[in-house]
Amino acid sequence: MTGQNSILKGTRVLDLTRLAPGPYGSMLLADMGAEVIVVGGGRSGLPIDSYRRGKRFINLDLKSEEGLDAFRLLAANADVLMEGFRPGVMHRLGLGYDALRQDNPKLVYCSVTGYGQDGPLAQEAGHDINYVGLSGALGAMGPLDGPPALPLNIIADFAAGGLYAAYSILGALLERERSGLGQFLDVAMVDGCLSLMTMHYPDWGKPVLPSRGKGLLTGEAPFYRCYVCNDGKYLAVGALEGAFFTNLWRGLNLEQPMPDHMRPDTWPAMTEQFERLFASRSRDAWVKHFEGRDACVSPVLAPDEVFEHPHVQARFPGSDSYATPAIPHYSRTPTMPGVTDGTDDSYAVLRALGLSEAKINKAVPETSNVTGLEWPPVKPSQP
Repeated sequence: MTGQNSILKGTRVLDLTRLAPGPYGSMLLADMGAEVIVVGGGRSGLPIDSYRRGKRFINLDLKSEEGLDAFRLLAANADVLMEGFRPGVMHRLGLGYDALRQDNPKLVYCSVTGYGQDGPLAQEAGHDINYVGLSGALGAMGPLDGPPALPLNIIADFAAGGLYAAYSILGALLERERSGLGQFLDVAMVDGCLSLMTMHYPDWGKPVLPSRGKGLLTGEAPFYRCYVCNDGKYLAVGALEGAFFTNLWRGLNLEQPMPDHMRPDTWPAMTEQFERLFASRSRDAWVKHFEGRDACVSPVLAPDEVFEHPHVQARFPGSDSYATPAIPHYSRTPTMPGVTDGTDDSYAVLRALGLSEAKINKAVPETSNVTGLEWPPVKPSQP
């Protein structure tokens, strides 16, 4: 399923997660060469298509003794286990960390949750919006005169969840090389959001970030915001430092003396001027105009434009969809991510463990042929 000479070659990951954070994190590990075995059961199904790349899929009936025994055998031969249930669920199944480490003390056991394993909210349900909200990140995003703006579900689910989990797992695998022991990882999306906000907490209420919609990085500063062009498309301007702002000012052919761009009292007039200028040409015409000028001007691409962009094509030749494995480019150890394949490998994986056909038949649920989580869940509008 994965490359023959990859960073994580020989590392086996058992993945019981279903929603976005866990499957994204395990896909990152698969992209780096880990053998990821997604363990479903009955109606729990597969993760959505976007996160199936490079993985194998099996189904076990974890309500049966045979299914539990098969899972324990898998865990005894695994390097990593990922699960995303509420705290206590795996323990009640007899599959908690303390139980599984008895047979495999080297197991890295990663629990991905919203609020963590303890604390007043540990058992509460939530989604990305709730975790970003609790961290203060959401309260700092959006316009001054409107509600907070939702940055899709990128922050908590993917950055503070899946990426944070993969990062934590890699750290635990590295430490295992020294100690010879695995450990339990309590990965909470709220915790990851708190880490992502490290730079912004001390700025809150101060000139650089006085409130939502105000300050240097919120879109208020005319040299760090987006502008609409005459074709209705947008341009991203990030001329924050003095040298870049100078190049922006000169690139716009402005004749008046260049202002001190870090003085907020200069921003309203500058914003009006920039809006008028950028609205005079198309987005791509401005991009062409600023090529090579070091003014930090770039297009705001729609998702369906991204894989046509020359830079993305140069980094990932031939890519034309979300399936692009945007992983680090290693100089010595090439990564060859696997293909997306939802084949049920239950029998092949369990046979390799030495289980008999009779035991496999009892371990695998009869309802193993499922489609998995439905995405998108939005139904078409009625005519």
